[in-house]
Amino acid sequence: MNYKFETNRIYAENESGIVIAEITFPETEKGVFTINHTFVDSSLRGKGVAGELVKLAASQIGEQGGKVQATCSYAKKWLEKNS
Repeated sequence: MNYKFETNRIYAENESGIVIAEITFPETEKGVFTINHTFVDSSLRGKGVAGELVKLAASQIGEQGGKVQATCSYAKKWLEKNS
């Protein structure tokens, strides 16, 4: 998957420029980033894309010296299992 990285957002688009996978993680307090949204198009479900997005977001947050939190239910479960 060819992900694009922005501040507090990682996403992928299809050939038409439509977002097919996305995770957002705004800084909600100084040094605390909250994963609040994870989206994966139905055509990609069951392929591990959402988990990959959470892993990438957590890694990016960690590289910035930040703390990871989640309000997104998927990200919460993933972090509990993988942290």
